Amino acid sequence: MSILSRKYFHSEPAAFAYLESILWPDGPVCPHCGVIDNAGKLKGKSTRIGVWKCYACRKQFTVKVGTVFEHGRIPLHKFLQATYLMCSSKKGVSAHQLHRTLEVTYKTAWFLAHRIREAMREGRVPGGLGGPNKVVEADETFVGGKAKNAKRGRPVPVKEAVFALVERDGHVSSHHVPSVTAKTLRPILVTHVSRKSYLMTDEAGQYITVGREFAGHGSVNHSADEYVRGKFWHTNTVEGYFSILKRGIYGVYQHVSQQHLKRYLGEFDFRYNYRTALGVDDHQRTESALAGIVGKRLTYAVTDSAI
Repeated sequence: MSILSRKYFHSEPAAFAYLESILWPDGPVCPHCGVIDNAGKLKGKSTRIGVWKCYACRKQFTVKVGTVFEHGRIPLHKFLQATYLMCSSKKGVSAHQLHRTLEVTYKTAWFLAHRIREAMREGRVPGGLGGPNKVVEADETFVGGKAKNAKRGRPVPVKEAVFALVERDGHVSSHHVPSVTAKTLRPILVTHVSRKSYLMTDEAGQYITVGREFAGHGSVNHSADEYVRGKFWHTNTVEGYFSILKRGIYGVYQHVSQQHLKRYLGEFDFRYNYRTALGVDDHQRTESALAGIVGKRLTYAVTDSAI
């Protein structure tokens, strides 16, 4: 039987019960006063599905209040379907694909996907990157259209810089940066990577000074066609992450706006950090994403054309 046959993907009561089991493992939590397990579910015929009443502050609420799903105008079970599809697709799912699969409008699918990306975005990797006897690779890439593909009379597409830190056999933390200078990259490096780590980069000059702040710093000379030296000196791990990122952006999303690039990076970081190689399956990855919906909101109108 397909995992998409599960009841909470098709039934609203089951969808609410499933999300409550993830966000409220110790009983319903009132978003108004914070009291735990002191509420009762309202079951009147005219009552909406999933409504609770807090016995402490006497206010009503659902599991969606105070989350990125609040005020969502599509059924919760479709939120869950979209979350599973985005978490189980290695290179992402376009808004047009969600629009066709979920049978909602394109604008609804676009905004829904951004809500889920916001839930995925963790900011900092829990526990940070690296540590004693660990290697963290750092590199940068550029995302955007090619000048040769610009139509006559149109401006040359602007490429956006992405800086990524990847711990070997561990997690990734990528960042949209205005430039790839030492002044821009150093604060990110020292904030997200333990100074006890061994830093591995290419030969770029922006890493020379900051590399001295770590337990060790090694590099390979890509300009001289050196990519691996002694099986230890390489940046192939971070290059592999960039490969997944670019195949998703160019192959699935086609275009990502400067305004929203940070959320797309959060999406790819999340799937990489909860990947199968680390013992996380699609179902567990989806539940981790759903656990991240609390305390986040997106309320702006849909005006961007990125897919």
